[in-house]
Amino acid sequence: MVELQYFERSDFPQLVAWVTSPEFLLQWGGPGFDYPLDEPQLEQYVLEANRPGSKVLVFRGFDTESGKVVGHISLGQIDRKNQSGRIGKVLVGDPAMRGKGIGQSMIRQTLDIAFDGLQLHRVSLGVFDFNHSAIEMYRKVGFTLEGVLRDARKIGDDYWNLCEMSILAHEWKTRKTATPV
Repeated sequence: MVELQYFERSDFPQLVAWVTSPEFLLQWGGPGFDYPLDEPQLEQYVLEANRPGSKVLVFRGFDTESGKVVGHISLGQIDRKNQSGRIGKVLVGDPAMRGKGIGQSMIRQTLDIAFDGLQLHRVSLGVFDFNHSAIEMYRKVGFTLEGVLRDARKIGDDYWNLCEMSILAHEWKTRKTATPV
């Protein structure tokens, strides 16, 4: 079983080791990080995180069976006035652990925090259009595709399209009641 725990400085080396290319960094961290990822960038990332009233919560996925950190996820852009937030930086670090429901579990736990804990109304995320497995996983959890931002990010000489997806509190509650997690 995977449980979310606050991401800590002691987790920095593991995350840095998981991010192995500029393309992977852009997929994980968006345009806010430079390759190679390093600890000073992560210090900035968590500077205001995980405090009462923070606009960002940053978590590690901890596998209780193995006792290892297996993933990372954040809930950012928390806007309490408009009751919205944005899931980002979703990563199951060890390729051998992917496809086992860990990402889905981390997303569900993050949605519980967003909707039940923070009383948000809307949670969004962005995912590149070529990441078919992630898009399918987000759909299974209940996210709806809102649209595609064409050529939204530049990597080298290429541009990547970004799919915008969201889920609303009542959709999550209905889904959660119908299929308990």
